[in-house]
Amino acid sequence: MPPATAVVVLALLLLGGGYALLAPAGRAQPRPDQSLAIEQGRALYLQSCSSCHGLNAEGGSDAPSLIGVGAAAVDFQVGTGRMPLANPGAQAPRKPPVFTQAQIDQLAAYIASLGPGPAIPKPEQYDPSDGDVQEGGDLFRTNCSQCHNASGQGGALSRGKYAPSLEGVTPKHIYEAMLTGPESMPVFGDSQLTPQQKRDVIAFITTIREQPDPGGFGLGRIGPVSEGLVVFLVGMTLLVGFAIWIGARHE
Repeated sequence: MPPATAVVVLALLLLGGGYALLAPAGRAQPRPDQSLAIEQGRALYLQSCSSCHGLNAEGGSDAPSLIGVGAAAVDFQVGTGRMPLANPGAQAPRKPPVFTQAQIDQLAAYIASLGPGPAIPKPEQYDPSDGDVQEGGDLFRTNCSQCHNASGQGGALSRGKYAPSLEGVTPKHIYEAMLTGPESMPVFGDSQLTPQQKRDVIAFITTIREQPDPGGFGLGRIGPVSEGLVVFLVGMTLLVGFAIWIGARHE
């Protein structure tokens, strides 16, 4: 072999060997248990979700693509019963979930395998005992009360949509809602609200839900406006009725 050819062959061998050693590894293969969960989740998806979202989660005319939404979005939507959608409408209402938590985890694993997205938060991320109630109240009034009401009772939006009440919503689902922005809600990523600030908001919501109504009736818990209006209407009705009764007696 000529010296020049030998040098070229040696250079190619060194180049190929160096690339094999230094090249970045490909996508990590899922563990066997993850692969099984993904397979089971795909079967559930094809049975219950593909008619709207497409066979490959690419979306349809009335349903968005699920590629890249992440496991947290699946856990929220399916865990709160909003999906599968029973009837089309302006907004998917909360209702008892159709799937068990194990099945929801399988669906979430399958959707997460299609593209990167927010993962299901861990319990320590949404534990309200680690949150600051006062700081959470300030954050809630600044970012959430315009739609959800100052006490989380919900409120009407445009085009038949609404901000749902936060009564009975679990801390995990509150965290996931902030993370994924369902329906008309904006996404509060870690650049908008840090994980600690999300915990603070959850601590505030769980605290105000546990507080009793001093008068016995919440009246939407929106403060003295509703209470004063009810007192005024009831009082005026009684006074007018009493005045009519007095006038009838004199006649």
